[in-house]
Amino acid sequence: MCTSHDHNQGEAAQAGAARRSFLRATALLGAAAGAGVALPAVAEAATASTDSWRPDAHSRRFTLAVMPDTQYLFDGPSIDKAPVEASLRYLLQHGKDENIVFLSHLGDLTQNGAKDEFAAISEAFGLLDRKGVGYSVLAGNHDVRSSTDDQRGSTPYLDAFGPQRFKGKRTFGGASDDGYNTYHLFRAAGREWLVLALDWRLSAKGYTWAKDVLAKHPRTPVILTTHELVVEDDQLSAYGQQLWDQLVEEHDQIFLTLNGHYWPAGRATRKNAAGNEVHLHLTNYQNRYFGGAAMIRLYRFDLDRGVIDVETVSPWILGRAGKGLNELERQEIELSGDADRFSVEIDFEKRFAGFAPVPARPARPASKVVIPGTVAYWRFDSHEDSGDATPVGGTVRDLSGRGNDLTLVTVGGGALTWSSDHHPDQPGHGSLEFQGFKSPLKGAYLRTVDGAPLNSATFKDGYTIEAFYRLPADWDPDHHAWSGIVSRTGTGGAAGKTADDPDEPLATLSLSNDREPQWAMRPLNQQGIATNWGQETPLETWWHLAVVNDGKYTTLYVEGCPVVRNPKAAATGITSVGLPWLLGGYEYAGKIDQILHGRLGDVRIVSRALPVTAFMNH
Repeated sequence: MCTSHDHNQGEAAQAGAARRSFLRATALLGAAAGAGVALPAVAEAATASTDSWRPDAHSRRFTLAVMPDTQYLFDGPSIDKAPVEASLRYLLQHGKDENIVFLSHLGDLTQNGAKDEFAAISEAFGLLDRKGVGYSVLAGNHDVRSSTDDQRGSTPYLDAFGPQRFKGKRTFGGASDDGYNTYHLFRAAGREWLVLALDWRLSAKGYTWAKDVLAKHPRTPVILTTHELVVEDDQLSAYGQQLWDQLVEEHDQIFLTLNGHYWPAGRATRKNAAGNEVHLHLTNYQNRYFGGAAMIRLYRFDLDRGVIDVETVSPWILGRAGKGLNELERQEIELSGDADRFSVEIDFEKRFAGFAPVPARPARPASKVVIPGTVAYWRFDSHEDSGDATPVGGTVRDLSGRGNDLTLVTVGGGALTWSSDHHPDQPGHGSLEFQGFKSPLKGAYLRTVDGAPLNSATFKDGYTIEAFYRLPADWDPDHHAWSGIVSRTGTGGAAGKTADDPDEPLATLSLSNDREPQWAMRPLNQQGIATNWGQETPLETWWHLAVVNDGKYTTLYVEGCPVVRNPKAAATGITSVGLPWLLGGYEYAGKIDQILHGRLGDVRIVSRALPVTAFMNH
């Protein structure tokens, strides 16, 4: 919700800046190719930042970079490390604005596994070593003898990229005794994530080691990287099936696997033993121009949107734009096919709930919610039969101590019942179940007692009105629209304010036929009705509303986020004729006209404008 990550809006803008500049560059390239004009010099991809690598561990947006098979760039006498270095420099330069947390190479670093080949690519990866960037590599079938498993002993691969290379790195977790399997830990979105980098072929010892790593990190989500697993869309290789059967299927922590080896790029999705989806991705571009030109995949995680946006780019080709690109380079600068640019939707909290459930937020005592300026606070979690649909009776006390207690009003034999259901960020763990119906009018609602101080309050210096609500699946606009969540009785006509409709109540926070929250009221400083509109709010979801007036202007917030339709005209105070406020009811022409159909949680009214950080859902 907006209240917990307003600061990330700036991060999102920064994270998108590099991508937008990249796309602008590619658009210019396309235009230039058709128009015959000079190409822009885009040398930024070849220039690394001088800052040390420091990803934001708390931002809920972060990027995992992936580099597949680079073998054709390191093939005997044909060695060209420039494309790899361009990709690594791109990561260094955009590490901050993309919040790049880690890089995973998927194996087949070299073509022949020779010392001189590894010396060249090792030198290239020194760019990351010097900046302290977290990364992993693993052996593909071209890096070692393909007939061997991780018990093969010493190799040039192990000399260049064995555990000794990673010791001392913040992200290095450890390695198997043979050195061919490693695990790495990084922090992002306020939690720990694990990259399990596995050899081309796991031995029995390798499987045992991997399972032990998972057992020692039981609450950590895992990205498994290996050279071979998916062979094409919706199909695993024989060895990939073995990995699935012996490791992935029984370990719910593994939610994403990444592999190279085969081409073209492809994806598969499988359900694990816990019934959860595992996303298995094949990425490899060695069959394309310049051996893939060290293309990189950018996996942009966005935990608020519940999505991983995937993009495939070639920084090396981008960096060559100023020199003039050939026809194949223009095609390869960014891949936009369905297998190369796509989004994966994941409800991360739900997906990880089986091994790392998010603890429910505990209830907060009323004393923590009754802040300075509170004139009324009602919550519904103290009833001993809460959750048993027991009818409400008697008085609901105002916990602010200001005497704005509520009494029950029934219409047509309707009832109001207690419920233990509540918004996850609500202070009180309870709500009231309203069962209003339009025609014939039926239901029950609450009203402030006669003589309550709230009835005559005009809030000329500002106010904040907050409420939590949830509408059920059977909510029907024909029977339930325009019910009030919180409203003030008394009409505009009775107050001598006859502009607009004089029979409308003096203030109401209501829900339209499209389930849009609307704050409509008559300020002290004008005759007409001032209105704030929110967007449609889906059914069977808890929502938090806040109406904030600073003594001059009014802003409506949904889940701590300001809505678009907030009037710019000044609106001071709330007109009163000394009549009660209603919870769950709406009056028209001085008579009850509609009753809420849904659940209502904590409601608080404060006689001053509150910042978002002081809302009840913060």
